[in-house]
Amino acid sequence: MNLKKLARTGAVALGAILALTAQAQQAITVNIGSSHPTANIWAYAMKEVFQPEVDRLLKEGGNKYQIRWRENYGGTLYKFNETRAAVMDGIVDVGMVGTVWENSAMPLQNVTYFTPFATTNHEMLIEIFDKLNETHPALKASWTAQNMVPLSSLITDSYDIYANFPVTNMAALQNKKIHAPGTSANWMRDTGATPVEGALTTYYTNIQTGVTQGALSFASGIGPARVYEVAKHLTRIDLGAMYFGSVAANKSFFDKLPKEVQDAFMKAGKATSAAHGKHVTRTAAAAMDTMKAAGLQISVLPAAERAKWINGLPDIISPWLATTGDAGKSVLRAYFDELRTRGVKPLRDWDKAAR
Repeated sequence: MNLKKLARTGAVALGAILALTAQAQQAITVNIGSSHPTANIWAYAMKEVFQPEVDRLLKEGGNKYQIRWRENYGGTLYKFNETRAAVMDGIVDVGMVGTVWENSAMPLQNVTYFTPFATTNHEMLIEIFDKLNETHPALKASWTAQNMVPLSSLITDSYDIYANFPVTNMAALQNKKIHAPGTSANWMRDTGATPVEGALTTYYTNIQTGVTQGALSFASGIGPARVYEVAKHLTRIDLGAMYFGSVAANKSFFDKLPKEVQDAFMKAGKATSAAHGKHVTRTAAAAMDTMKAAGLQISVLPAAERAKWINGLPDIISPWLATTGDAGKSVLRAYFDELRTRGVKPLRDWDKAAR
């Protein structure tokens, strides 16, 4: 056999091998999306970490599967008040689920919103809820009931008041309309202010047009949304960091995936959680620098006034326990046990109602 013929034979053989490899690799289309743009803290790690991490894990695991990502970020398929339905019904296969807006359907996931002033450590909160969503029977069952598999916990940094007026004391809140989405409206009880529903995507316009005078929110969200341009006063309250929801997969879709792909999704979810926590830390710090440079006026609610707020809140946990029953008591105990195990001393012992 001459060299030319040998080369042709080798080329044919290599082509056949490549063709077989291409046939062996299975392409899987995944619709992924969120109600918020990728600049937002909850969507950022989905795009920048979850997707490339799944791709990396599958490639290193033998390259048998390739994901064809169909991206639907920025509310192109669903809005902030439709996150649960979008994932549950399969409008997206993987999506950002804001359980903060779903207290009727997913009350157990909102335990932090009924227990303010517990912790300001948002990275620790991610660790706690990654663990509880995976191991706590009632939480696991509640995700399953919604046809979803949680992959990565979403949080906020600590809540404060951003407003177009200074909050020097509790009396300053009288007759003011303050955005407090979903269950966070409970934090405004007996303060004299009126809580108004909304989201980071609506705060700017509503404050600008006088619909509201401010928002209970957090630096990592307010900064990128530029709300500080119309709410030029930040009053530090430190109501606490909150578990906001999860990046989740539609369970019907997830269950049909090959085991290797399921494993990649779960592992990528853990990486996304870690990246999300660090990203929020960086974003909050950068946002504060930006907002200060833009003229944001920052003050701290005096300790005596803050104590009035903490101790003056009515018993907001008992009505939640009345509707969630033994499952709610179990989740509340588990959450506060995790906090105390990590050395946290909540400023109000909400879990006494479940002991």
